[in-house]
Amino acid sequence: MKTLHNKVDKTVLKAKILKDNRERKTLSFYVYYHLPNTQIFRDHLYTLLASCEVLGRIYVANEGVNGQISVPSDRLSAFEKAMDNITFFQGLRHNYAIEDDGKSFYKLAIKIRNKIVADGLNDADFDVTDKGTHLSAAEFNQLVAKDNTLVVDMRNHYESEVGKFKQAITPDVETFKEALPLVEDMLKDKKEDHNIVMYCTGGIRCEKASAYYKHKGFKYVYQLEGGIIEYARQAKEQGLENHFIGKNFVFDERLGERITEDVISYCHQCGKPSDIHRNCRNDACHILFIQCDECATTYEEACSITCKDFLHLPEEDQQTLKTQMEFNGTKFGKGRYKAARNAELDNS
Repeated sequence: MKTLHNKVDKTVLKAKILKDNRERKTLSFYVYYHLPNTQIFRDHLYTLLASCEVLGRIYVANEGVNGQISVPSDRLSAFEKAMDNITFFQGLRHNYAIEDDGKSFYKLAIKIRNKIVADGLNDADFDVTDKGTHLSAAEFNQLVAKDNTLVVDMRNHYESEVGKFKQAITPDVETFKEALPLVEDMLKDKKEDHNIVMYCTGGIRCEKASAYYKHKGFKYVYQLEGGIIEYARQAKEQGLENHFIGKNFVFDERLGERITEDVISYCHQCGKPSDIHRNCRNDACHILFIQCDECATTYEEACSITCKDFLHLPEEDQQTLKTQMEFNGTKFGKGRYKAARNAELDNS
């Protein structure tokens, strides 16, 4: 019987992929499609992709599939053929990463979820296929130039903190589920006479949000087709003005890919310009925060003195104390931690 789950330790897998000199391509894809038996589909998909040496993270739900993966360049043809074996994957857009060394994932994980993106919506209440009008990069640029157009970032605050469209409304939320009612309330007086143009990383969140807002009575709803990733590609290929500034946050080991050289965010520890996201090196904390290279040296890639000191404890002491101590990761959500500027932080 074939193994349909990875059973090798992550550190071993990471070392293996870092030594592999083959070129790999990182890409994402999604599709909304009714899947009556997620377990059978999940196992079939794992078998197909594992045979092509695909690594990454894929969510399967009754409403569809959402994946972020990497594929060896010499296996791309085999991967595309495997994907085409699945009828509703045929013609599916693959959003290829902009900055990519192919080391974004170390194992293949395909998990069954209730939703491919957590949104808190009851899909029975509205038609999820009645979505907003898709916009190419050129069409996006034309529409956002109009006075009655509002651009809305459907991502989380820690994503928009490092990069966004210049004129975008950026909700202060940690999850897509939080964003949906907040944006609806923010724009409740704009339903009849404004173009509502939404964007996200690769398009999946806007696909659901646009259908939801149309259901809620918004007349002119649009979404950036392929999200930031596809916009940046089209803008470069077609020589268009790029309205996006900064970095595009991504949910893999890279934590970001640069779109422009603009740095619009600041180190959460010293306040200097920086857009480098890190997870605290203390795994008992692991909070996501922005840290410049200078502070990374000072704090040894930890978010505080407490976490830095914790890293120097013997392993047995760390195991004993990690559930007894309070770290930034146990106090704050993603990107919420902000250290005292120009002062060392002590959690005591």
